[in-house]
Amino acid sequence: VGQMHVHKTAEGKTYFKPRKLLWVTAVSTIRLTWAALRTPCDVVQICKAQPMNGVAAWIVHVLKRKPVFLDSDDLEAVNNRFSGRWQQKIVAWFEDWTLSFVEGVTAGNTYIAQQYIHSGYPEKRMEILHNGVDRERFAILDDDDLETKVQNVKQKINIIGQQDIVIYIGSISLISHAIDLLLEAFVKVVNCNPRAFLIVVGDGEDLPYLKQLAQNLNLMDHVYFIGKIPLDDIPLYFRLGKISVDPMRQSIQAQSSLSLKLVESIIARVPCVTADIGDRKEVIGNAGLAIEPDNPKALAEGISRVLNDSELRRNMRHSANLLRGQYFWDQRVQKLIGLYTRSY
Repeated sequence: VGQMHVHKTAEGKTYFKPRKLLWVTAVSTIRLTWAALRTPCDVVQICKAQPMNGVAAWIVHVLKRKPVFLDSDDLEAVNNRFSGRWQQKIVAWFEDWTLSFVEGVTAGNTYIAQQYIHSGYPEKRMEILHNGVDRERFAILDDDDLETKVQNVKQKINIIGQQDIVIYIGSISLISHAIDLLLEAFVKVVNCNPRAFLIVVGDGEDLPYLKQLAQNLNLMDHVYFIGKIPLDDIPLYFRLGKISVDPMRQSIQAQSSLSLKLVESIIARVPCVTADIGDRKEVIGNAGLAIEPDNPKALAEGISRVLNDSELRRNMRHSANLLRGQYFWDQRVQKLIGLYTRSY
């Protein structure tokens, strides 16, 4: 019912200037509050600890005496871009304030949970809830004609031959994903395996810079930037790759987030090379490889190891098949339901 704090279009994501952002936030807060007050409910669920969400929920909590719950999959004051330090301080204040009136919290990873507990929030009213995937959206992976559909995607994007494809799917934003580190590592991968080919799917504010970086690294014959694709096609694009990648640098942003692509790789049964940061190693288990962060050589060696070892990939796919059931939302939601019922 209201505009987000960023503006997303088919061309990508842009950020509002400070004065415009204040206006957008004020209008969206009013609209969210009005919609929430008019909607019959037993529980108010905040899906991000942002000012507009928090204010709307608090007003419903005060006026209608409804319990409020918070789901936090990253730290809002850390994982967003700000034009000034004052903006970051405001968002941080609202994030802390939201904890003062919510009945329970689901934290997207251990780091967030520890930060909230350290700030005084009761541990017994909190659950760690890692990312999940809608079963219906990935049901296409069980179709009898899956391979035909994957080949159709290859033809659509003009991928011809027997390349060893590595797939990245996600936001093209360096504040949250170290795609520049991935490109640096891929130079080393290609030197060892000239058939290696990187497909980058997604859009974001850093796409022009990364295209230029790939050109500077002489990678344009080995990297294909797809751009934004329909959500329903994401499972098929995962299956294009022998492996997927989740490049991260060691940072608070990385510790306080858990990439959706990690879980989607498990669901798609595609081995994932990720960074050993936060809960990533725990989540990927034997379905992928967690390597040293901030190290292009280690990332290149990890990609090459999995790419060149068919037996290892087969074992990883088997592990993913054992793990995938727990990462569908119809299973993960039980933790949220448990938090609701425990609070009553």
